[in-house]
Amino acid sequence: MTYRVRFTRGARRDIDRLYDHLLEKDLALARKAVSAIDHALTLLRSFPFSCRKAGGGSRGPFLRELVVPFGSAGYVLLFEIDDRHTVTVLAVRHQRESDFFE
Repeated sequence: MTYRVRFTRGARRDIDRLYDHLLEKDLALARKAVSAIDHALTLLRSFPFSCRKAGGGSRGPFLRELVVPFGSAGYVLLFEIDDRHTVTVLAVRHQRESDFFE
């Protein structure tokens, strides 16, 4: 089964913000970061339940986080499994940013 991946406006703004931050330093690095996130979506499309539960599971079984390795840290995508066919990415942050729930 393949899931359709949607992004909220906020999640798209997060990706733009993270891209712009890297773009100030290195265009090639910014492109690689977006590519790493795009590649990680392959896992999300196929196996969203393999990702860790967000908030340690206290927020329910369908709110999850996908860790995207990149460099010495990486990114975390907060997403919700909507139904048997769709997941929605709610937010994206760098691993060194504050947690989604702080």
